[in-house]
Amino acid sequence: MKDLQFRRHRRLRGTASIRSMVRETHLHPEDLIYPIFVVEGTNVKNEVPSMPNVYHLSLDLLDAEVNEVASLGIPAIIVFGVPSGKDDIGSSAFHVNGIVQKAIRQIKANQPDLTVIADTCLCQFTDHGHCGVIEEGKVLNDRTLNLLAKTAVSQAEAGADIIAPSNMMDGFVAAIRHGLDEAGFIDVPIMSYAVKFASAFYGPFRDAAHSSPKFGDRKTYQMDPANRLEALREAESDMEEGADFLIVKPALSYLDVIREVKDFSGFPIVAYNVSGEYSMVKAASQNGWINEKEVVLEKLTSMKRAGADLILTYHAKDVVRWLQENK
Repeated sequence: MKDLQFRRHRRLRGTASIRSMVRETHLHPEDLIYPIFVVEGTNVKNEVPSMPNVYHLSLDLLDAEVNEVASLGIPAIIVFGVPSGKDDIGSSAFHVNGIVQKAIRQIKANQPDLTVIADTCLCQFTDHGHCGVIEEGKVLNDRTLNLLAKTAVSQAEAGADIIAPSNMMDGFVAAIRHGLDEAGFIDVPIMSYAVKFASAFYGPFRDAAHSSPKFGDRKTYQMDPANRLEALREAESDMEEGADFLIVKPALSYLDVIREVKDFSGFPIVAYNVSGEYSMVKAASQNGWINEKEVVLEKLTSMKRAGADLILTYHAKDVVRWLQENK
């Protein structure tokens, strides 16, 4: 044995202190974005059945939630609205007193330093559940763009700091950038859902947002999960059209895509740790099959390691508390 030549990698793993000193990837509270679902009504705090500890909140209970997020040092939230009424073009998405617009105004009045991101889509506002105008069973790309631009402008007028369009229509970033600029919001950035796959991991979110399509699916506008090069083409288009951040959604099954989009673009990359990824961890934890804290921290660290600068996650509040415990 004394004549063997090999490297002693374990020397850097011998104690918790040494392991911490050489750790390459770190999670911080400022890496996180927390999603909030707002609804009409009063005194509403209803847990989403498929998403433990995620709630529909009415505006009268919103301040308490937002104050908790701010107190934890989470720098940003993304607002999803569930309207009381829907129509064929999702007009409440761009109404001045739409649920998202009212929530944004209230949040900015209560916590002006918190960054408010507005999800910009039509699916939860249309009576058919698709992300655009429907004609003869088809989603019309170009007729949808004007509605998306109107929605983005109305959200910016309400005080949104960042617009996050999630609809995956061709040209949506260009249309929204043009609309924002024409309305005087040249300094409002776009966090584009640039790489959004037609994933099976979205089920719990559709439960939360009441946004399941009434017919068909979204595979004509969301990406095939098998495709990698297509992700780079989509990201390149959004970069050229004026995006400021690029979202990859989902995150966990697409870490390779996160890495490639980061290397290809050099843009700030947001990993969306989606509802299905969240709910699977919650279900396994509740059954005692996994250690939730350890699994979540490992999972989110893998997203940072893959190249994500920010992580949009329903675990955000718990993650900050766990990080504080580990100090």
